[in-house]
Amino acid sequence: MEFKNLDPVIHEKTRFAILIYLLQNEESDFNSLKEFTGATEGNLASHLRTLEEKKYISVRKTFVGRRPRTFYKLTKERRKKLSGYLENLKEILKNIGS
Repeated sequence: MEFKNLDPVIHEKTRFAILIYLLQNEESDFNSLKEFTGATEGNLASHLRTLEEKKYISVRKTFVGRRPRTFYKLTKERRKKLSGYLENLKEILKNIGS
């Protein structure tokens, strides 16, 4: 079991939910992430900023009509790191009670 490999950036509940959603959906807008995570706008924005600063996600801003829209995507390098992280979690869970 590799508890030392549990990255606190990923392991926080809201950020973990964001990353899992992006892993499954490739790209998402702010409102979809807000709905999925149940986070407030301010809280979600803070977590997204952290993930962007740590290079877990890339951000694309555009307009739909006259309304701004922001899209988020998991970066390729962090997608690999997240996959390794999930494998480590599987191993930890598999060894519980052994």
